[in-house]
Amino acid sequence: MSAIKWLRARVPTGLSRSWIAPASAIALCSVIGAAGVAVAQNLVRPGAKVESLLKARLPKTELTKVDCEKLTGLCEVTAGANLFYVDQGARYLVIGRVYDMETRQDLTAARLLEINPDMLVGGAATANAAGSPSGREEEELASLGRGAAATKVALPARPSTLPLASLPKDGAIIWGNPAGPTVTVFSDFRCSYCRALSNVLRSMNVRVVERPISVLGSRDLADRVYCAKNREEALHAAYSGEPLSGSSAKCDTSGLDANESFARKHGLSGTPVIVRSDGAMLEGYRPRAFLETWLKAARP
Repeated sequence: MSAIKWLRARVPTGLSRSWIAPASAIALCSVIGAAGVAVAQNLVRPGAKVESLLKARLPKTELTKVDCEKLTGLCEVTAGANLFYVDQGARYLVIGRVYDMETRQDLTAARLLEINPDMLVGGAATANAAGSPSGREEEELASLGRGAAATKVALPARPSTLPLASLPKDGAIIWGNPAGPTVTVFSDFRCSYCRALSNVLRSMNVRVVERPISVLGSRDLADRVYCAKNREEALHAAYSGEPLSGSSAKCDTSGLDANESFARKHGLSGTPVIVRSDGAMLEGYRPRAFLETWLKAARP
């Protein structure tokens, strides 16, 4: 039964029914209109409201992108080469680094490397300091009574390059193409990002010098890999979660001790850490295309 017939069946006989069709049409339009609004609201980009509020509060700042889906409770805001965070009401502005404690990744550093590729020259880790706003951002924050928030944030010191020559030859597991460009990786066999990076490096024409460090309590596994008859096979088996074959009960693992001592000295608290031939350092996983370009930029 149609809606109009249903209404007619319920209107008293003596009452004019000429209004039913127009009223039904109006009701139907209202329903369709409400549904359209709901659909439109669902199609609105999650960061659109935040972006609108930021434009009103920071009118001189040219926003590049507002992403409210990447981090729970926070919106990531890029403005040119600057990166900062706000809550989803765009009331509180956060300047500093976001660190994922589950994956042990510096998310801010990784994002800054993406938006500031020039910072890769001479080492990418120094890009962390660029998370503080500058210029117009500082001026606007000060005008909003938040001058203190615009102060440059003091971040833990990170080397722009790593002095790999200070490491002993022991402690390294060398694999890949012996004639390819050398890339050194500080890794943990229980790190999923290290496993993903290992798979990428296997597809590249590179010589990998892998130096295991125990960040996720994997020293026992690193000892077994290092003491295996075929270290390369054992390394890939460890990443794949397969049983290690040909691993002797004991061997000299002082080289692994040196790796961990080096990591502590230079503040390497997460894995993977990728170092190219000129000592320039990257923290975290990178895809193949990115690594190929970055390795070619190594200084002689």
